[in-house]
Amino acid sequence: MADAMADRRPAARAGEAAPRFSLIVPAFNERELLPRLLASVAVAAERWGRGPGALEVIVADNASTDGTAEVAAGCGARVVRVEKRRIGAARNGGARAARGEVLLFTDADGQIAPGTFGAVEAALASPRVVGGSTGVTLERWSPGLAVTYALMLPWIWVTGFDTGVVFCRREAFDAVGGYDEERAFGEDVAFLVRLRRHGLASGGRYLVRLRGVKGVASTRKFDRHGDWHYLTAMPSLAWRLIFRRSALTAWAERYWYDPER
Repeated sequence: MADAMADRRPAARAGEAAPRFSLIVPAFNERELLPRLLASVAVAAERWGRGPGALEVIVADNASTDGTAEVAAGCGARVVRVEKRRIGAARNGGARAARGEVLLFTDADGQIAPGTFGAVEAALASPRVVGGSTGVTLERWSPGLAVTYALMLPWIWVTGFDTGVVFCRREAFDAVGGYDEERAFGEDVAFLVRLRRHGLASGGRYLVRLRGVKGVASTRKFDRHGDWHYLTAMPSLAWRLIFRRSALTAWAERYWYDPER
């Protein structure tokens, strides 16, 4: 898979330098929230100060039906259409179109911190770093959200796996084969597992969690399902993983791939 992905990489046009960073945004029916993300990206790019040619923003339009592609293009992003309705496929589709030395991935419904690109650049200045993530805070808080967030922290501390903006060098992404396109969920964790293994096997490189540049994660799943719903949804997911795997995909389709969005 790694060779196939590398072979599809677009060549730079004559006289045009490849960007340093490619930010890839998988998006399905994100017309409403995508402009908010792209506005935060513009602020971060200005803070970075490397000029317009240093960053390309690619929106991987995952078969949207609401005009997401038009909104993305209107905000200055490149748009890549990906028909397969899997977030891993969308991320890989964006990566195939990307020309940057460093690939960064973030969700369309969030926001990134102004210092994100400078922090990523500083982290990757060390040859000992294979990639990493920024982490997130939430766009609103409540007792249910605070408890859910607190329950996630031990897992993050133990594994070093986080969300927000996830980044790595192109060579590492190609080496691990990108994201698993068959997974309905958990493809982000599986990617970080492979990335960490690759880093350790190729000179003892490690993943980092950046400080001071947390993104802002959307709480729309909580807005829809309730602020305490993780306390029932995650045990339900675990039950299906152990005892009812045949029902797992249908559950994931309803929760993560809702066509009503």
